[in-house]
Amino acid sequence: MSEPHLAQKGPFVIDEKARRVKWCQCGLSATQPYCDGAHKTTDLRPIIVDLTEDRKVAWCGCKRSGNKPYCDGTHKTL
Repeated sequence: MSEPHLAQKGPFVIDEKARRVKWCQCGLSATQPYCDGAHKTTDLRPIIVDLTEDRKVAWCGCKRSGNKPYCDGTHKTL
């Protein structure tokens, strides 16, 4: 499996609306933290998340969280 690129060293904290999103797992998307199809040059694929309510989300920016797609603080060890 390909190693993801570091999109940023810290989470993307966003006030989200209830909807379906595709979280970028490869780190190459120009629309971080969302997928824009840039993963097609890798074997990584986006993670689809159904947000059932409006809420604040801390999306993983380093792409190495043990709780993907959410930040778990792994970026502090990089």
